[in-house]
This record gives sequence, structure tokens and C-alpha cells, in this order.
Amino acid sequence: MQSEVERKLSGRQGQARRNDARILEAAREVFLEDPDAPISAVAARAGVGIGALYRRYASKQDLLRQLARDGLRRYLAEAEHAVADEGDAWAAFAAFMQRILDSDVLAITINLAGTFTPTDDLMADSTRAEDLNTRLVERTKAEGGLRADMEVDDLSLILEQVASLRLGDERRTRQLRRRYLALFLAGLRTGGEPLPGPPPAPMELAARWSPEDQR
Repeated sequence: MQSEVERKLSGRQGQARRNDARILEAAREVFLEDPDAPISAVAARAGVGIGALYRRYASKQDLLRQLARDGLRRYLAEAEHAVADEGDAWAAFAAFMQRILDSDVLAITINLAGTFTPTDDLMADSTRAEDLNTRLVERTKAEGGLRADMEVDDLSLILEQVASLRLGDERRTRQLRRRYLALFLAGLRTGGEPLPGPPPAPMELAARWSPEDQR
């Protein structure tokens, strides 16, 4: 049997978890609309006091880092699933691309780039994502008909371009993202004219995560 103290503690912990979930969901919505929005706008959207928000996240940067962390971990889970898929390589690659878009993790990531200083754990997750992307791209080239001049660093920008589409309601946005993903995927199959220009360099992509005042 739980004591009265244990019940109260459990109740407070449950409320804290619910508050945290509301804060993170509100933060995603607020910073999708305006990455420069103040943290008070997140508290207002979440329906919690500013004190409750600051008890969980000491600064806006801490909150932004947590959003990026959640997005990266969702991305890693999907990439690991795709790499572990032993079926048709092209089908696994295309399904991965669609799941990432449907999860909407990249839409918030695009808005967050350059707004905070990444921590070591974020950098480690980013390195892990790059490794998984490389394995997925190389396998799809070897077994699934992905064009040879498509490089792993092209993957991020392709996904970002399609994820940036936002028109009408959520259902219409998803329809359009799937439409344009299908067009991209058609262009990624073996054959066709050589791609013009070089792919993005890793340092070009990484530089976007440095806050403006550190560039």
C-alpha cells in the first residue's frame, strides 16, 4: 500500500510529466510559427505558468535543445528501422523517407538550426544519424537502384525541401509532401542525366547549427 506521502509524490510526478508534454508540444507549435518567439509564448500556449516552465527548462536554449533532441531520436529510430529492414532495399529507402516526412521531425529542425549551441549528446546523435544515412544510401545504391551520383549529404536537403511544404490543413500538407516526395524519388532512380554541381559538403550542413553570433 502506498503511503500518503508516496501518493502525493506520485501525483506531483505525474503532473510534472503532463506539464512537460504540454510544454514540448506547445514549443513545437510556437517555434514552427516563429523561431524567434519568446519562451513566455510557449508557457501561454501550454497553459502553464512561466515558473513551471522555467523549473523544467532553465532557458530558451535548453528548451530548443530538448526539441532538437526529441527530433533526432525519432529520426534515429526510423533510420535504424530502415537499416535493419532486410527486404527490398529501394522499398525500405522510400518507406524511410515517407515516415520521416509524416513524423514532421524535420519541419521543426529546419526552424531550429542556428538558434542554440548543440551539446555533446546532440553531436553524438547527429554523428550516429550520419552513419545510418550512409549505410542506408550505400545499400540502396548497391541493391535498390539509387543513382550513383546521389550522395549521403544530399539526403538531408531533399528531406528538408519536402518537409518545408505547408499548405492548407494537416491532411492537405501531408498529401502535398507525399506528392513531391514521389517526384524526388522518381528522380533518384538509376538513369537520367548527371546531376549538376557538387553535393553539399558536411561542413556546409554543420555550419547551419552554429548560432549566428559564433559564425
